[in-house]
Order: sequence, then structure tokens, then C-alpha cells
Amino acid sequence: MDWAFLIGAGLFEVAGVIGINKMKESKGIVPLLIMIAGFSLSFLLLNQSLQTISLGTAYSVWTGIGSAGSALVGILFYGDSKSFKRILFISMIISATVGLKLVS
Repeated sequence: MDWAFLIGAGLFEVAGVIGINKMKESKGIVPLLIMIAGFSLSFLLLNQSLQTISLGTAYSVWTGIGSAGSALVGILFYGDSKSFKRILFISMIISATVGLKLVS
């Protein structure tokens, strides 16, 4: 169950980053609430996952999901570059994250 919390924490990290991007587009209260809720839930779930998952592994997986997820959201929804190198390095982040899960 703690791995589900950790994956959820990474996904909420992506939601927080989406909130940051929305704040750049419009200065309303909704983007701010999305950002605050995303990051708050992310930290809450990360903390819960640390009950059984080591700090190094949990932090690496959490940041991997957040980094790769944010980059993919940028590519899919915000017109970020889709270059081969960018996709290659995002794939490497995802591979490393899966590798950590397999050896933990």
C-alpha cells in the first residue's frame, strides 16, 4: 500500500506543477488552490509512504515521477519540445524509477 501512496505523491507533485503553470497563465485563486492542494497532498502521501519505504528510494521515485510526469504534461498539453533527446532522457528517468522499485 505504501507504494500506492508513493505513486500518488508523485502524481500530486505533477498536479502542483500544473498549478504553477496555470498561475503563469491567469492570476486567479483556482490555480493557486490547485498548486497548494497538489503539493500538500504530495507531501502528505510521501510522508505516509516513508513508513515502510527507505528515504533514498522513496525520494528518488517521488522526484522521478514528478520530473518525468511534469515533462510529459508539458509535451502533451503545453507545446514543449518533443525532440528525440528529450524523450530519451524522460525514458531514462522512468526506467531508473522502475528499476528502483524492482530492487527495493
